[in-house]
Amino acid sequence: MSVRIGMGYDVHQLAAGHDLWIGGIKISSDKGSVGHSDGDVLIHAICDALLGALALRDIGYHFPDNDPALKGIDSKILLQKTMHFIREKGYDLGNLDSTICLQSPKLNPHIPKMQETLARVMAVHPSQISIKATTTEKMGFVGEGKGIAAYASVLVVKL
Repeated sequence: MSVRIGMGYDVHQLAAGHDLWIGGIKISSDKGSVGHSDGDVLIHAICDALLGALALRDIGYHFPDNDPALKGIDSKILLQKTMHFIREKGYDLGNLDSTICLQSPKLNPHIPKMQETLARVMAVHPSQISIKATTTEKMGFVGEGKGIAAYASVLVVKL
């Protein structure tokens, strides 16, 4: 097949005393993502989408949350390794479309920096990366400020 698609989803609890990393950048907030790694929900969803596109299982299979070597790891490293897996199979990113669900803080001002950061980490052009943000209108765990979620869809193309 010359093109394949993948979809990823991730969610993290939010709590005081944790940093908020989204799309490879640290965002000022009174709450951050709780996770074994840095808790970057967007990067985790992207990794799952990429791995899923080539039926390579999921992020937890490759980077288990019970591995002490991965405690606190920068998720950009996980994304670089995931891109290596994809390229080893003879594919590269065509494009990425993603959505972050977070009640606050507002993410719109941070999206260009996220795109640039992810493009650098993935060794692709920023125009290949779409990032959108939404609230959940104060409904559910996201709307109540208890968590953050992200969705990612990718198209990978045969080299």
